[in-house]
Amino acid sequence: MKVTSVALTAASATVALAQPHNHGHRHFHKHEARDVSTVTSWAPGPTEYAYVLNGQPISAEEVCNGIEDNELKFVDGQDPGVCSSSSASSTWLDWTSSTTASSSSSTTSIPTTTATTTTTTTTTFAASSTPAEFWAAPSSSWSAPSSSSAAGWGSAPASTGGWGSQSSSTPSSGGSGVDSDFPDGTISCSDFPSQYGPVPLSYLGMGGWSGLQDLQIANGLVNTIVTGISGQSCTEGMMCSYACPPGYQKSQWPNNLQGASGQSVGGIQCKGGKLYLTNSALSSKLCIPGVGGVQAQNNANGVVAICRTDYPGTESETVPVELQPGETEALAVPDAGSYYTWQGKSTSAQYYLNPIGYPASQACQWGSPGTPIGNYAPINFGVGAKDGTTWLSIFQNSPTTSAQYQGTVELKGNLSGSCKYSNGQYCGVTGCNSQGCTVSIISGTATYVISN
Repeated sequence: MKVTSVALTAASATVALAQPHNHGHRHFHKHEARDVSTVTSWAPGPTEYAYVLNGQPISAEEVCNGIEDNELKFVDGQDPGVCSSSSASSTWLDWTSSTTASSSSSTTSIPTTTATTTTTTTTTFAASSTPAEFWAAPSSSWSAPSSSSAAGWGSAPASTGGWGSQSSSTPSSGGSGVDSDFPDGTISCSDFPSQYGPVPLSYLGMGGWSGLQDLQIANGLVNTIVTGISGQSCTEGMMCSYACPPGYQKSQWPNNLQGASGQSVGGIQCKGGKLYLTNSALSSKLCIPGVGGVQAQNNANGVVAICRTDYPGTESETVPVELQPGETEALAVPDAGSYYTWQGKSTSAQYYLNPIGYPASQACQWGSPGTPIGNYAPINFGVGAKDGTTWLSIFQNSPTTSAQYQGTVELKGNLSGSCKYSNGQYCGVTGCNSQGCTVSIISGTATYVISN
């Protein structure tokens, strides 16, 4: 979930979007409160805005009336589109004003059969808490990878199909049967259901799953979530999340079983040794298409990995779209009217754009300071659709990292304006800034074009 604070000055005033504020949601990262008047973030979560005029909060209605009467305007033309829909206070597209949850985290070492230890992170939530947000200290600089270093950085588990290969952009298994109904309660929890659409992510070491959540429930609410790690698999009682092919998105999450503090839960569930749907009212299929009309094109000279946040679920950037030079793939766009709602509020999707040269098997997982991949990727894409309009953004992954993307990213198509990143600047029709830019689609298909 992200934070956006919008500041205004006096009559003929200016509305300023604060610096984009992006979080990695790994539960054992640094956890601290943020000042909503000075930070902006974009991550899975609800959409809300905070407005300040001369140091005093004002309502969205006052903002929109002021803009309509030409009494207010946005600084540098950075209009986030808050007054363009039928309801100015409508909450969506993941721009969110929030506070940080009170939560406690503990780390438990669990012996394995080889006498080594595995670390599992447990986060316990108070029922009265607000949504938690977690992030790690940013890395200030990095070097673009050479073709050899990108291919050799890190290591992926041995592949048995799916996204385990660092050289292939097409999964060797999974993604088939995407339009097939899932046979509820017949497939063993030990079998990844790739024949029903999901793409196995063998590089994560979790049996193909994109995320695992072991839940503890009290008074009908999830008050403890143990997040699975490499070496674990989908076992009894777990929520087991999965990736879908490009253009498709996960359809399953338990609407009546979310975190007590707002933490999201997603996937299908292992019960009695079998896999069960958790949201059959939405679909009997595991993967459903987005609204369409958005794609990414790789015009660079190396592989490009774009990673969607696994949301609802572990909120890790593990859902891959990998593009070899010259390739184009669809990006799934959730419809605010039918997709996951967070505490009654609609949500959109966030993608991480990794540096040219890193494949999905390396980039679409948790990163670390010093290497700008995963949650440390320099750039985020935000996509969402509501009331027939699709909104698209390119923005800096701040404050997680101040690293600049070594390349160019431009949104092309019949759009409401322009949005392009180059040399640390995000430029629209009214000028450039170091934070980000947003446009909507007027008609046809919009393309994120990535080049050197």
